[in-house]
Amino acid sequence: MAELVVALDFPDSTAALDMATRLRGAVNWVKVGLELYTATGPSIVGALTDMGFRVFLDLKFMDIPNTVRGAVRSAVGVGADMVNVHACGGRRMLEAAREGLEDGAARTGRSPILLAVTVLTSMDATDLALPEGTSVADLALAYARTVRDCELDGVVCSGHEAQAIKAACGADFACLTPGIRMADAGDDQRRVMTPEMAVRAGSDYLVAGRPITRAASPADAAALFLEQMGRVVL
Repeated sequence: MAELVVALDFPDSTAALDMATRLRGAVNWVKVGLELYTATGPSIVGALTDMGFRVFLDLKFMDIPNTVRGAVRSAVGVGADMVNVHACGGRRMLEAAREGLEDGAARTGRSPILLAVTVLTSMDATDLALPEGTSVADLALAYARTVRDCELDGVVCSGHEAQAIKAACGADFACLTPGIRMADAGDDQRRVMTPEMAVRAGSDYLVAGRPITRAASPADAAALFLEQMGRVVL
């Protein structure tokens, strides 16, 4: 069964924790991204886990291997349940990320899910300097194969690429899909899918932010997403 992750894209802990309170009991997962983490530091992860949420720490690490190794190790230490890096950081960096996870797990007894971003869902072919004859889907699949070879748990990808990635990398290779929107939504995301479409495509985790957090009742909006996700029998 696919999981819904609600993005807490807020500028401070007060707004984020207020939203988390409104979502308590409606969803299991929340996402902490760059804006919120930069404003609050690691304390926000502990506050959310204390409320009973599982936390996706969405910081998309990409740097030299040793730096990413330490960053992932630290992410395990602060209590994240899911962490990500950028696949474009290359094989040595991906392997270092896995080593950081293993080191953190040995210290804490916890082993978060480790994913790598393929191509951001806010981007399409016009944003990328792709070789002639190469599509965004080709690039995402190539990254996914490298991520699998480096023994990470899965990738962050558009729902448009999830089916091909699952076919190439295996059913147990996780696909997390941002940019989940209802059919009538319009914003800065480009390669988007509805909840039902993403689950049918093979996505295991669906991330939605503003369509839920800006709703009059975030819990009811989350319930609508979950209802659509539950229509799919795989």
